[in-house]
Amino acid sequence: MKIGIDVLGGDFAPEANLQGAALARHELSDGETIVLLGDRDAILSGLSALNEDPSLYEIIHAPDSITMEDHPTRAIPQKPNSSIAVGFDLLSRGDIHAFASTGNTGAMLVGAIYKINSIPGIIRPCITSILPCEDGSQSIILDVGSNADCKPDVLLQFAELGSLYSKHVYGTENPRIGLLNIGEEPSKGNLLTQSTYKLMEGCDTINFIGNIEGRDIFLGKADVVVCDGFTGNVVLKEAEGIYTLMRKRGIRDEYFDRFNYENYGGTPILGVKGNVIIGHGISNKKAVKNMILHAFDVARSGLASKISAAFN
Repeated sequence: MKIGIDVLGGDFAPEANLQGAALARHELSDGETIVLLGDRDAILSGLSALNEDPSLYEIIHAPDSITMEDHPTRAIPQKPNSSIAVGFDLLSRGDIHAFASTGNTGAMLVGAIYKINSIPGIIRPCITSILPCEDGSQSIILDVGSNADCKPDVLLQFAELGSLYSKHVYGTENPRIGLLNIGEEPSKGNLLTQSTYKLMEGCDTINFIGNIEGRDIFLGKADVVVCDGFTGNVVLKEAEGIYTLMRKRGIRDEYFDRFNYENYGGTPILGVKGNVIIGHGISNKKAVKNMILHAFDVARSGLASKISAAFN
Protein backbone atom coordinates (compact mmCIF):
# COMPACT_ATOMS: atom_id res chain seq x y z
CA MET A 1 0.00 0.00 0.00
CA LYS A 2 1.29 3.45 -0.96
CA ILE A 3 0.25 6.84 0.40
CA GLY A 4 1.31 10.01 -1.41
CA ILE A 5 2.24 13.07 0.65
CA ASP A 6 2.53 16.58 -0.77
CA VAL A 7 5.92 17.67 0.57
CA LEU A 8 5.51 21.25 -0.70
CA GLY A 9 2.14 22.01 0.91
CA GLY A 10 1.55 23.95 4.13
CA ASP A 11 3.12 26.84 6.01
CA PHE A 12 6.15 24.87 7.21
CA ALA A 13 6.97 22.93 4.06
CA PRO A 14 9.06 21.03 3.26
CA GLU A 15 10.65 20.54 6.69
CA ALA A 16 7.52 19.72 8.70
CA ASN A 17 6.22 17.35 6.01
CA LEU A 18 9.47 15.41 5.82
CA GLN A 19 9.75 15.28 9.61
CA GLY A 20 6.17 14.03 9.85
CA ALA A 21 6.80 11.43 7.16
CA ALA A 22 9.85 10.17 9.04
CA LEU A 23 7.82 9.85 12.26
CA ALA A 24 4.99 8.06 10.45
CA ARG A 25 7.32 5.62 8.70
CA HIS A 26 8.38 4.11 12.02
CA GLU A 27 4.75 3.16 12.74
CA LEU A 28 3.98 1.49 9.43
CA SER A 29 3.81 -2.20 8.69
CA ASP A 30 5.72 -4.13 6.05
CA GLY A 31 4.42 -3.44 2.57
CA GLU A 32 3.33 0.12 3.42
CA THR A 33 5.22 2.92 1.68
CA ILE A 34 5.17 6.71 1.87
CA VAL A 35 5.48 8.40 -1.53
CA LEU A 36 7.06 11.85 -1.28
CA LEU A 37 5.95 14.38 -3.92
CA GLY A 38 7.99 17.52 -4.39
CA ASP A 39 11.36 18.83 -5.53
CA ARG A 40 13.68 15.82 -5.54
CA ASP A 41 16.79 17.74 -4.45
CA ALA A 42 14.94 19.38 -1.56
CA ILE A 43 13.52 16.01 -0.48
CA LEU A 44 16.91 14.31 -0.56
CA SER A 45 18.52 17.17 1.32
CA GLY A 46 15.75 17.12 3.94
CA LEU A 47 15.95 13.37 4.43
CA SER A 48 19.72 13.59 4.78
CA ALA A 49 19.32 16.20 7.53
CA LEU A 50 17.02 13.77 9.34
CA ASN A 51 19.42 10.84 8.83
CA GLU A 52 16.65 9.09 6.88
CA ASP A 53 17.47 6.55 4.19
CA PRO A 54 15.88 7.76 0.91
CA SER A 55 15.52 4.14 -0.26
CA LEU A 56 12.85 3.64 2.41
CA TYR A 57 10.58 6.04 0.52
CA GLU A 58 9.42 6.46 -3.04
CA ILE A 59 10.28 9.92 -4.35
CA ILE A 60 8.39 11.54 -7.23
CA HIS A 61 9.86 14.73 -8.67
CA ALA A 62 7.19 17.45 -8.74
CA PRO A 63 9.07 20.76 -8.52
CA ASP A 64 6.19 23.25 -8.72
CA SER A 65 4.11 24.32 -5.74
CA ILE A 66 0.49 25.46 -5.55
CA THR A 67 0.52 28.22 -2.95
CA MET A 68 -2.28 29.51 -0.76
CA GLU A 69 -2.49 32.54 -3.05
CA ASP A 70 -3.14 30.49 -6.21
CA HIS A 71 -6.72 30.33 -7.49
CA PRO A 72 -8.02 26.82 -6.69
CA THR A 73 -9.81 26.27 -10.01
CA ARG A 74 -6.97 27.48 -12.22
CA ALA A 75 -4.01 26.23 -10.19
CA ILE A 76 -3.98 22.56 -11.18
CA PRO A 77 -4.22 23.01 -14.99
CA GLN A 78 -1.77 25.93 -14.85
CA LYS A 79 0.76 23.98 -12.77
CA PRO A 80 0.68 20.37 -14.07
CA ASN A 81 4.09 19.67 -12.49
CA SER A 82 3.01 20.80 -9.03
CA SER A 83 3.02 18.34 -6.16
CA ILE A 84 -0.79 18.51 -5.89
CA ALA A 85 -1.43 17.98 -9.61
CA VAL A 86 1.03 15.09 -9.79
CA GLY A 87 -0.48 13.57 -6.64
CA PHE A 88 -3.92 13.50 -8.20
CA ASP A 89 -2.50 12.01 -11.40
CA LEU A 90 -0.96 9.17 -9.39
CA LEU A 91 -4.17 8.61 -7.44
CA SER A 92 -6.34 8.60 -10.56
CA ARG A 93 -4.10 5.92 -12.13
CA GLY A 94 -4.12 3.80 -9.00
CA ASP A 95 -0.38 4.22 -8.46
CA ILE A 96 -1.06 5.35 -4.87
CA HIS A 97 -3.93 4.36 -2.57
CA ALA A 98 -4.43 7.78 -0.95
CA PHE A 99 -3.14 11.31 -1.39
CA ALA A 100 -2.65 13.71 1.54
CA SER A 101 -1.72 17.40 1.66
CA THR A 102 -1.60 20.32 4.07
CA GLY A 103 -1.54 22.69 1.10
CA ASN A 104 -4.19 24.77 -0.66
CA THR A 105 -7.52 23.32 0.52
CA GLY A 106 -9.44 24.77 -2.41
CA ALA A 107 -7.08 23.15 -4.90
CA MET A 108 -7.40 19.83 -3.08
CA LEU A 109 -11.20 20.03 -3.27
CA VAL A 110 -11.12 20.99 -6.95
CA GLY A 111 -8.65 18.22 -7.75
CA ALA A 112 -10.67 15.64 -5.86
CA ILE A 113 -13.91 16.54 -7.63
CA TYR A 114 -12.60 17.09 -11.17
CA LYS A 115 -9.58 14.77 -11.40
CA ILE A 116 -10.83 11.92 -9.20
CA ASN A 117 -14.54 12.68 -9.70
CA SER A 118 -17.49 12.44 -7.35
CA ILE A 119 -19.08 9.07 -6.72
CA PRO A 120 -22.22 8.76 -8.87
CA GLY A 121 -25.22 9.74 -6.79
CA ILE A 122 -23.30 12.11 -4.53
CA ILE A 123 -24.68 15.63 -4.77
CA ARG A 124 -21.81 17.36 -2.97
CA PRO A 125 -18.66 15.88 -1.43
CA CYS A 126 -17.89 17.18 2.04
CA ILE A 127 -15.21 17.36 4.72
CA THR A 128 -15.39 16.43 8.38
CA SER A 129 -13.73 17.08 11.71
CA ILE A 130 -13.40 15.22 14.99
CA LEU A 131 -15.09 16.47 18.16
CA PRO A 132 -13.64 15.04 21.39
CA CYS A 133 -16.38 14.09 23.86
CA GLU A 134 -16.28 14.35 27.64
CA ASP A 135 -16.72 10.61 28.17
CA GLY A 136 -13.52 9.83 26.25
CA SER A 137 -15.22 9.05 22.95
CA GLN A 138 -15.28 11.23 19.86
CA SER A 139 -17.88 12.40 17.38
CA ILE A 140 -17.64 13.33 13.72
CA ILE A 141 -19.12 16.63 12.51
CA LEU A 142 -19.84 17.35 8.86
CA ASP A 143 -19.78 19.47 6.83
CA VAL A 144 -17.19 21.87 8.27
CA GLY A 145 -16.70 24.35 5.46
CA SER A 146 -16.84 23.01 1.93
CA ASN A 147 -20.60 23.57 1.50
CA ALA A 148 -21.78 26.76 3.19
CA ASP A 149 -25.28 26.56 1.71
CA CYS A 150 -27.11 23.23 1.65
CA LYS A 151 -30.50 21.75 0.87
CA PRO A 152 -32.21 19.00 2.87
CA ASP A 153 -31.23 16.19 0.48
CA VAL A 154 -27.57 17.26 0.75
CA LEU A 155 -27.69 17.13 4.56
CA LEU A 156 -29.26 13.68 4.35
CA GLN A 157 -26.33 12.51 2.24
CA PHE A 158 -23.92 14.01 4.76
CA ALA A 159 -25.60 11.83 7.37
CA GLU A 160 -25.10 8.74 5.21
CA LEU A 161 -21.49 9.64 4.43
CA GLY A 162 -20.72 10.35 8.07
CA SER A 163 -22.29 7.08 9.12
CA LEU A 164 -20.14 5.10 6.67
CA TYR A 165 -17.00 6.96 7.75
CA SER A 166 -17.72 6.36 11.44
CA LYS A 167 -18.47 2.70 10.87
CA HIS A 168 -15.66 1.69 8.54
CA VAL A 169 -12.78 3.88 9.76
CA TYR A 170 -13.54 4.26 13.47
CA GLY A 171 -15.33 0.94 13.95
CA THR A 172 -18.59 2.38 15.33
CA GLU A 173 -21.43 -0.10 15.07
CA ASN A 174 -24.67 1.50 13.90
CA PRO A 175 -23.50 5.13 14.37
CA ARG A 176 -26.01 7.49 16.00
CA ILE A 177 -26.81 10.44 13.72
CA GLY A 178 -27.80 13.78 15.25
CA LEU A 179 -28.98 16.88 13.37
CA LEU A 180 -27.50 20.06 14.85
CA ASN A 181 -30.36 22.42 15.68
CA ILE A 182 -31.53 25.09 18.12
CA GLY A 183 -33.89 22.70 19.90
CA GLU A 184 -34.60 19.01 20.26
CA GLU A 185 -38.22 19.11 19.04
CA PRO A 186 -38.85 18.23 15.36
CA SER A 187 -40.59 21.57 14.82
CA LYS A 188 -37.59 23.63 15.96
CA GLY A 189 -35.11 25.34 13.69
CA ASN A 190 -35.29 26.96 10.27
CA LEU A 191 -36.85 25.61 7.10
CA LEU A 192 -33.66 23.71 6.27
CA THR A 193 -33.44 21.77 9.53
CA GLN A 194 -37.21 21.16 9.71
CA SER A 195 -37.25 19.69 6.20
CA THR A 196 -34.05 17.72 6.83
CA TYR A 197 -35.50 16.23 10.01
CA LYS A 198 -38.41 14.77 8.02
CA LEU A 199 -36.05 13.24 5.45
CA MET A 200 -33.77 11.72 8.08
CA GLU A 201 -36.68 10.41 10.11
CA GLY A 202 -37.90 8.43 7.12
CA CYS A 203 -34.49 7.12 6.04
CA ASP A 204 -33.73 3.49 6.89
CA THR A 205 -30.03 3.62 5.96
CA ILE A 206 -29.05 5.70 9.01
CA ASN A 207 -29.63 5.50 12.77
CA PHE A 208 -31.21 8.93 13.23
CA ILE A 209 -31.66 9.93 16.88
CA GLY A 210 -33.16 13.38 16.24
CA ASN A 211 -32.01 16.92 16.83
CA ILE A 212 -29.14 17.78 19.14
CA GLU A 213 -28.28 21.24 20.44
CA GLY A 214 -24.95 23.01 20.50
CA ARG A 215 -24.47 22.23 24.19
CA ASP A 216 -24.76 18.51 23.45
CA ILE A 217 -22.11 18.08 20.76
CA PHE A 218 -19.26 17.46 23.22
CA LEU A 219 -21.29 15.14 25.45
CA GLY A 220 -21.21 12.12 23.14
CA LYS A 221 -24.94 12.09 22.44
CA ALA A 222 -24.32 11.40 18.75
CA ASP A 223 -21.53 9.65 16.87
CA VAL A 224 -22.13 11.84 13.81
CA VAL A 225 -23.29 15.47 13.96
CA VAL A 226 -24.79 16.80 10.72
CA CYS A 227 -24.99 20.46 9.72
CA ASP A 228 -24.31 22.77 6.79
CA GLY A 229 -20.73 23.84 6.18
CA PHE A 230 -21.28 27.39 7.44
CA THR A 231 -22.51 26.19 10.83
CA GLY A 232 -19.94 23.40 11.05
CA ASN A 233 -17.06 25.74 10.36
CA VAL A 234 -18.23 28.12 13.09
CA VAL A 235 -18.42 25.22 15.55
CA LEU A 236 -14.96 23.99 14.57
CA LYS A 237 -13.32 27.43 14.80
CA GLU A 238 -15.02 28.07 18.16
CA ALA A 239 -13.60 24.82 19.53
CA GLU A 240 -10.14 25.75 18.22
CA GLY A 241 -10.51 29.21 19.76
CA ILE A 242 -11.41 27.83 23.19
CA TYR A 243 -8.39 25.51 23.10
CA THR A 244 -6.06 28.35 22.06
CA LEU A 245 -7.45 30.66 24.74
CA MET A 246 -6.94 28.06 27.45
CA ARG A 247 -3.35 27.46 26.36
CA LYS A 248 -2.63 31.19 26.37
CA ARG A 249 -3.98 31.45 29.92
CA GLY A 250 -1.83 28.55 31.04
CA ILE A 251 -4.76 26.22 31.66
CA ARG A 252 -4.00 22.57 31.02
CA ASP A 253 -6.74 19.97 31.10
CA GLU A 254 -6.68 16.38 29.88
CA TYR A 255 -10.02 16.72 28.12
CA PHE A 256 -9.36 20.06 26.46
CA ASP A 257 -5.92 18.88 25.34
CA ARG A 258 -7.83 16.56 23.00
CA PHE A 259 -8.99 19.62 21.06
CA ASN A 260 -5.47 20.01 19.69
CA TYR A 261 -5.71 19.57 15.90
CA GLU A 262 -2.27 17.93 15.91
CA ASN A 263 -3.82 14.77 17.37
CA TYR A 264 -6.00 14.20 14.29
CA GLY A 265 -3.84 15.44 11.45
CA GLY A 266 -6.33 15.48 8.60
CA THR A 267 -9.73 14.53 7.28
CA PRO A 268 -10.87 12.74 4.11
CA ILE A 269 -13.02 14.33 1.44
CA LEU A 270 -16.11 12.14 1.58
CA GLY A 271 -17.98 11.38 -1.63
CA VAL A 272 -15.16 11.20 -4.20
CA LYS A 273 -13.89 8.05 -5.90
CA GLY A 274 -10.46 8.07 -4.27
CA ASN A 275 -8.98 8.57 -0.81
CA VAL A 276 -8.04 12.24 -0.50
CA ILE A 277 -6.93 13.62 2.87
CA ILE A 278 -6.74 17.33 3.75
CA GLY A 279 -4.58 18.59 6.59
CA HIS A 280 -4.37 21.96 8.37
CA GLY A 281 -2.14 24.52 6.66
CA ILE A 282 -0.26 25.23 9.89
CA SER A 283 0.51 21.56 10.50
CA ASN A 284 3.73 20.74 12.33
CA LYS A 285 5.54 17.40 12.21
CA LYS A 286 3.16 15.75 14.71
CA ALA A 287 0.09 16.82 12.74
CA VAL A 288 1.64 15.65 9.46
CA LYS A 289 2.54 12.29 11.01
CA ASN A 290 -1.05 11.78 12.17
CA MET A 291 -2.42 12.92 8.80
CA ILE A 292 -0.31 10.28 7.06
CA LEU A 293 -1.30 7.55 9.52
CA HIS A 294 -4.98 8.47 9.12
CA ALA A 295 -4.55 8.30 5.34
CA PHE A 296 -3.34 4.72 5.74
CA ASP A 297 -6.32 3.95 8.00
CA VAL A 298 -8.75 5.34 5.42
CA ALA A 299 -7.05 3.43 2.59
CA ARG A 300 -7.00 0.16 4.57
CA SER A 301 -10.71 0.50 5.30
CA GLY A 302 -11.56 0.81 1.59
CA LEU A 303 -13.76 3.75 2.52
CA ALA A 304 -14.17 5.21 -0.97
CA SER A 305 -15.20 1.86 -2.45
CA LYS A 306 -17.60 1.21 0.43
CA ILE A 307 -19.24 4.59 -0.07
CA SER A 308 -19.47 3.93 -3.81
CA ALA A 309 -21.12 0.56 -3.16
CA ALA A 310 -23.59 2.10 -0.72
CA PHE A 311 -24.69 4.78 -3.19
CA ASN A 312 -24.84 2.50 -6.20
